[in-house]
Amino acid sequence: MIDFLTNLFSDAQQWLFEALVQPLVFGLGFGGWVEDAYTATGWLLVGVLQLVVLVAVFGPLQRWRPAEPVHDRAAIRTDVLYTLIHRLGLFRLALFFTLDPLMDEMFGALRVAGMGTWHLDALWPGVTDQPVLSFALYLVAFDFLGYWVHRGQHHFNWWWSLHALHHSQRQMTLWSDNRNHLLDDVLGDVIVVLAAQLIGVAPGQFIAIVAFTQLSESLQHANLRLWFGKVGERLWVSPRFHRLHHSIGLGHESAGKNTLGGHNFGILLPWWDMLFGTANFELRYDPTGIRDQLAEEGGRDYGRGFWRQQWLGVRRLWGSLR
Repeated sequence: MIDFLTNLFSDAQQWLFEALVQPLVFGLGFGGWVEDAYTATGWLLVGVLQLVVLVAVFGPLQRWRPAEPVHDRAAIRTDVLYTLIHRLGLFRLALFFTLDPLMDEMFGALRVAGMGTWHLDALWPGVTDQPVLSFALYLVAFDFLGYWVHRGQHHFNWWWSLHALHHSQRQMTLWSDNRNHLLDDVLGDVIVVLAAQLIGVAPGQFIAIVAFTQLSESLQHANLRLWFGKVGERLWVSPRFHRLHHSIGLGHESAGKNTLGGHNFGILLPWWDMLFGTANFELRYDPTGIRDQLAEEGGRDYGRGFWRQQWLGVRRLWGSLR
C-alpha cells in the first residue's frame, strides 16, 4: 500500500513538473535550477493535497461540533492567507533564494572537513531501515525536537515576543496553525533542517514527515469539540489537548499571571509532556488568546492584518532585546 501511494505521488509530481513547472522554469531563464524545481513541485503538490483535506474533511468537522461560535471571520481570513503562503510553498521559495545558499555552503564545508551525515535509521540494519519503521523512527525523532523547540518559544522572552503572534488568535480554527511570525518560522525551519542533515533523513521521507505533521497540526487547531478518550489522549495530540495550550491563563503561563511557560507543548505525541511534567489532560474548552489582549489587562494590540502583525512582532522583539 505504501509503495502504491508513493508511486502514485511520484507520477503526479512528474506530470505536474513536466506540464507546468518545467516550462515555467525554462521560460524564466532558470534552467540551471531544474532539479530544485522538481523538489519544489513535490512540496507544491503536498500543499495542494493538504488544502483539499482541510476544506473537504476538517471544515465539515468544525461545522459539525464547533468548540465555540464563529464571530470573527476577518481574523480567520488572515489565517487563511498564512496557510496559503506556507502550504503552497511561497515561504519555502523565499528561503530558497535567501538562506538555502548559506546552508548549502555550510554543509559543504563540513563534508569537506570530513564530517559526514549519521543515519538514524541505520541503528539496526535490516530492521530500522525498513520503510515503515524508518518513517516512524524519524517521525518520533522530529517530534521530540519539536517539543523542545516549542518549549524554547515559550521560555525565552525574545522568542516568545515572536511566537506570541501564534497565540494571539482569539478565534482559533483549522487555518490557525501557520499563523506565525516569519522570523519565528525561519528559526524553527533552520533548526529542523540542521537536524535533518545531522540524522540523515531522505528528502522524500522528510517531505512526507512534514506533510503528515502539518495535517495533524491543522486538525489540532480546529474549532472542534473533540478529544480521543482517556487512552487516546495519551497516544496522540487531540484538538482538546492543544486548545488548552492556547487557552488564556492556562496554556502558556506556568507560574501564575503573566509568566512564561505553559502546558501541552507536544506537536504530535503527548508523551514528551507526560515525561517532562508539562501535560494537562483536563477536559475543558476555554477561550483562546493571551492575557494581555484582554481589555482589563491592558488590551495589547497584536494586529489584524498580515503586515501589521509582522511589524508589531518586530517591535516586540526589539523591545525584549532592549
